[in-house]
Amino acid sequence: MAKEKRRCWQDKVRPEEERKDLKHRLNRIEGQVRGIQKMVEEDIFCPDIVVQIAAVTSALNSVSRQLILSHLDHCVWNDLKTGKKEAADEIIRAFNKLSG
Repeated sequence: MAKEKRRCWQDKVRPEEERKDLKHRLNRIEGQVRGIQKMVEEDIFCPDIVVQIAAVTSALNSVSRQLILSHLDHCVWNDLKTGKKEAADEIIRAFNKLSG
């Protein structure tokens, strides 16, 4: 079996500040999802639940944007400087998944 190519994230050391921010955001989202579960269990008015789902979706999209910007800043930029195109292709695939 051919050895898998190293991808930029395997070489990236995420700055501690960024790691803490992402963890904080994801913990908050986790709490929001638990709140939605409780709302369903308590038979809360459906439109109120949908509003909370929209808030979670927005928060997840925000985390995705932050990760994409980090990837662009580190991996894509470094690859483009060295003439490689793989990271750019990878970010396009990720963006397509996010947007659609």
